[in-house]
This record gives sequence, C-alpha cells and structure tokens, in this order.
Amino acid sequence: MNDFIIKEIISDNIEKELLKIGFDEGYRFFASNKFKYKNIKIFDLTPAQANILKQTALSVGADCATHRDVITGKVEKSNAIIGGSFSQLKKICEKLKLQPFKLGELGSKINNLISAKSRKTKLAGILNITPDSFSDGGKYYEPQSAQKHLIQLIEDGADIIDIGAESTRPYSESVDAETQIERLKPVLSFIQKENISIPISIDTRSSIVAEYVLDNGASLINDVSGFDYDKKLAEVIGNHKASVIIQHSKGTPQDMQDNPHYNDVIEEIYFSLKQKTDYAKSFGIQNIIIDPGIGFGKTKEDNFEIINRAEEFFNLEYPVMIGISRKSLLGVNENNNDLKDSLSLALSYPLILAGIDYLRVHNVKLHKNLINIIQN
Repeated sequence: MNDFIIKEIISDNIEKELLKIGFDEGYRFFASNKFKYKNIKIFDLTPAQANILKQTALSVGADCATHRDVITGKVEKSNAIIGGSFSQLKKICEKLKLQPFKLGELGSKINNLISAKSRKTKLAGILNITPDSFSDGGKYYEPQSAQKHLIQLIEDGADIIDIGAESTRPYSESVDAETQIERLKPVLSFIQKENISIPISIDTRSSIVAEYVLDNGASLINDVSGFDYDKKLAEVIGNHKASVIIQHSKGTPQDMQDNPHYNDVIEEIYFSLKQKTDYAKSFGIQNIIIDPGIGFGKTKEDNFEIINRAEEFFNLEYPVMIGISRKSLLGVNENNNDLKDSLSLALSYPLILAGIDYLRVHNVKLHKNLINIIQN
C-alpha cells in the first residue's frame, strides 16, 4: 500500500510546477489556465441575466451563485458570484457573446479581468511643507530644506513627487488657499528654475490652489476628499487637462476618525470611487488614479481589510495608489520614523507582490530597493 505524500501548491507560477512534474512543455502555457482559479462578483443582474449566467457557468463545469429567488423571478435584481478556472471563465466569456440582455458586454468585462497584464509598482515621494504634518511636520517647512529633500526624493527613485501644504491628519484644521499658495510658491519656482521634469502632484482639496499650481508646473492634483470638499475642483482639473488622484475619505479630517462604520468597507469604497471617477470623467478628466484612503475615516480593521484586498480595486480599471507610510495603523505612537518606515515596508511587501500601481511613501529609497528586488 502506498504511503501517499501530498502538499498544497501556494505558488502562482503553475507553469513552472507543471514543468517540474514532466508535463508536456509545449502545452503547459495553455494548460496552466486550467489550474488558475478566480471568484468574481457581479452586481445588479436581472433574473433573466442571472439565470443565463448561471446556466452558462454550469455548462462549462464552473460554479455560479445567485439570489435564491432568481429562478422564480420574485426579485428585481440579484448579485452573482462565479468561480472557476481561467480556462472555464474564458469559455463562459465566449458563450456570453451569443446571449441577449447585454451579456456579451459582461463577457468582455470578465475577459479583461482575467487577461490583465502584470503591473509594476511606482513610488510617490511625500514632501510635506507644513509645520504640523503627523510624521515630519516642520522638517521641510523652510524652502531650502524642502528643495533639498525634493532632490533627495528624486535621487532615491521617486516616480512622482507629492507636495502638501496642508496637513489632513486626523483632527487637523483646514488651511486657507492663500496660505497654501504662499508655502508652495518657493518650491514650484525652484522646480521650474531647475527644469525638473518629474511629475509634480499637489496634495490639496482647494480649487483655488489647484488653479495656481497647475499654472505653475504641477500636472497632478491629489484630492484626499475625492471632490467632496470643493465642488469646483473637478472643473479646474478638467480645464487644465491635468491628472487627478481621487481618494476615498469618510467625513473631514476634523471628524473622520470619530467611530467610522461600514456595513461592507470594500464594496462601499469601491462604489464610492466608481461614482467619483464617473464624476471626474464628466468634466473631461482622463488621467485618473484612485486611492481607497488608508486612515481616512477607517478603523484599524478596515485599513487591514483594504490592504489584504487591494487587488479588488483593480477592477475599476484605473491605477491604484495606497498610502500606508508612517500612519497610525502601524501602532507606533512615539516619534520613531525608522521603526515606522520598517513597518510601512513590511505592509507594502504584499502590495508590491500584487502589483499595486503606486505606493505613497516618505522613505523612497527603502521602498525602491524592495521593488527592485521583487519586480526586476
């Protein structure tokens, strides 16, 4: 009698595993899709759409779950979850092309999801020119210090420089547009004088500030309020044909950490960002980055849920930015930035593996070294 030895395969590199057991090398690429699995949630299907989707999934040996009353037509809408190998999901997409009720469009969306190419992580280096930011307030407040640190961030490997003249840490007070502009002028003048070509993002919620900085060398606005603070901001960005980072935030810095609550944190953020990106596009904004907003109206548990499920935001089909760096979820209360940077790096590791598009970080050099190890 055999003494069977078994082990689970955790690696996503199933092609390599097939080769190791002596599988046909010429066929292993195609066969690998039979061993890769994905579960996909689909929202707001009619009973007819849900029933056809379920029968299509079952016809190829995949699974599909819908509301129990879909078959009787007693519900107007149903969400659905389909699960299967990539090979099965591709067959479902092909079959949906032949179905009515716009199911061909659904098939195309599913196919795009499972055919997505690997993503490379870039870094947005943080430059706070404020006296009161949570980790380095006042350190780069003076223009010469800010300019020196800007150059250092670029040398360390930043792909974007994100400059903030207003702290939006929990319980911070807002800073008027005129003060923000006065803080930003010396840095922007330096960037233009030195012909610095790296994309410059300005972390502001104000349309007045955005108007000024986009006329003076910036190309990207990072709005932590996601257009909730200043309704004119989207129009300004659209008129300048600039880019935007749309962040999810629940409440304002003054109250966002007062017992935030979600019924389903990922889905609520997901649909909020979907609505905000649609709003941005209505003003002609084409280049959009989304940020689920770690620490902005979230509990510690919410923050880790976002980190663990960050790939789900890829489905919105925009680059995704995550900002963990030196935030309170790290559990470090004392002013120890070295420890905070180490913990930030540890939490960034699975995000880099997942191919998150942008990490917003204070210590660019540390994160750049890790990215080079993983992705090069």
